[in-house]
Amino acid sequence: MALPRSGPVRSEAARLAILEAAVALFTERGYDHLTMEGIARRAGVGKQTIYRWWPGKGDVLAEAILEGLLLGGRRELPDTGDARTDLATWLGDLFALRASAEGEGLLRSLIAAAAGNAETGRRLRAEILAAPLMERLSQALGGVDGPRLNAAADALVGAVILRALSRDEVDGDDVLLLVDAIVGAPRADGPPG
Repeated sequence: MALPRSGPVRSEAARLAILEAAVALFTERGYDHLTMEGIARRAGVGKQTIYRWWPGKGDVLAEAILEGLLLGGRRELPDTGDARTDLATWLGDLFALRASAEGEGLLRSLIAAAAGNAETGRRLRAEILAAPLMERLSQALGGVDGPRLNAAADALVGAVILRALSRDEVDGDDVLLLVDAIVGAPRADGPPG
């Protein structure tokens, strides 16, 4: 689903070529060496075509993520039947991705895209806080819903962003402490999820 835009209607083939070119170049060269000129050249379109639809390279990558062209299954939340373990595994995977050169560039591009375009920010938030995460988080919190669940989700994702911005190293113990801080420590009679 493309971001809503005003102005000329774009060609779906050109849009996909641009997104695929951005993903390929990002994968090959990383965020720092990704340019709108390079994307245009690889996609076979004019640079002005890209700028007509996206304000910057971060916005192109954000749309590629929202379209499922970048990250793919790495965004999936496991479902083992133990919500606490699933959240810790998912967070561990996010921190491992963030520690990679690819992940650091992705995070920077997403933050830039969200900061520059409110609609992109809303769509990214909705994608990150999709039903599987919210369901598992609700299970880990004992079935809560509404404002408390939303606050817990914001805290969980916010912790990832804050750690990424500070480039702090995160290990398995840190991930478990983070999950405990958000959903509470495991009860003596077993995990809540």
